[in-house]
Amino acid sequence: MQSAAFSLPSPSSHPYLKPRNFASNPTFYPIRGVSKGRDFSDSTNAISIPSFPKRSWSLSSSSPLPLRAWTSAPSLSKPSPLHLRATAAENAGEAGKSGSLLKTLELGLLFGLWYIFNIYFNIYNKQVLNAFHYPITVTAIQFAVGTILVTIMWTFNLYKRPKINGAQLAAILPLAVVHTLGNLFTNMSLGKVAVSFTHTIKAMEPFFSVVLSAMFLGELPTLWVVASLVPIVGGVALASVTEASFNWAGFWTAMASNLTNQSRNVLSKKVMVNKEESMDNITLFSIITIMSLILLAPVAIFTEGVKFTPAYLQSAGLNVKEVVVRSLLAALCFHAYQQVSYMILQRVSPVTHSVGNCVKRVVVIVSSVLFFKTPVSPINSLGTGIALAGVFLYSRVKRIKPKTKAA
Repeated sequence: MQSAAFSLPSPSSHPYLKPRNFASNPTFYPIRGVSKGRDFSDSTNAISIPSFPKRSWSLSSSSPLPLRAWTSAPSLSKPSPLHLRATAAENAGEAGKSGSLLKTLELGLLFGLWYIFNIYFNIYNKQVLNAFHYPITVTAIQFAVGTILVTIMWTFNLYKRPKINGAQLAAILPLAVVHTLGNLFTNMSLGKVAVSFTHTIKAMEPFFSVVLSAMFLGELPTLWVVASLVPIVGGVALASVTEASFNWAGFWTAMASNLTNQSRNVLSKKVMVNKEESMDNITLFSIITIMSLILLAPVAIFTEGVKFTPAYLQSAGLNVKEVVVRSLLAALCFHAYQQVSYMILQRVSPVTHSVGNCVKRVVVIVSSVLFFKTPVSPINSLGTGIALAGVFLYSRVKRIKPKTKAA
């Protein structure tokens, strides 16, 4: 398609088109409007001006028509409030997903540390107790190392130092007593029987929890909870009958550990501190650790004497360096896994924590059997598996609340 061209007559025939002198502005470029096709910016038809001989046209600075700087074309549409809200919601959703992913990774790391510290604690602790037959002294050393760690945390503000009064200490004292006894009985049992058997017996903790809660708190269990206790008790009985390292001292001290540890949980509900004076679990555990050392150290010296010395260890034919290093490592792992356990409890529900504790017991039993090469019969393994399955079932049915009858 050929473009239509219109020629203007000579400017000399029109007085209004006389050229002006632009000598004062020699750098001005003439306007030329030749185009092919259609130009939608000026008119519907293209216009060419071919006959002007080197003459230029311009608007002077005194022109009545104001000149404005060229700006970008205005937006034809503005984003609606709904669009803005949708974009903000989308950004918030992406931030929430990344935040939840980080929390999941953090929680997974804490569970992993909980299991690892527990495994190494049981291994090192068992090695020390096999060589150094003084469980009260070993337990006191563990509380002493924990006290040093708590002091370091408070001194360097790694964790906020609490302000406690006499009333709070009086309320915490019973908890410290049963906490001390629970750990002492566990070490006594570990010194007598295999690690796997001690933890199999400790799988009966739910049984003692239900009994003590019914006796002292009036919390009657549901039928589902009672049913879940049957495989726990039956599995522990089957594992005990077929345990190669079985002896009554190890069995009853493990049972005593269950009783005292669950008494601590009941007392923490029974002896409540005022809400305005309450403290978090890590702070409570730190205070209990210090009080346990104060309670147990005199008992250890009075009953077992000062045995943890290089001179005595050498006279007993023990490798001083190995005993001391493994005792310190066991104490560090003991305090670390308890701290991590409370950190997890602050992030998850008690039911989730209970399930994690059940898995932790399985991991400890399997790792100890592999490390110490403990002889395990098929029936013994079956009993342990039934007991642990009952513990898992108990942790699941605990969340089922009894239906309240309408008045």
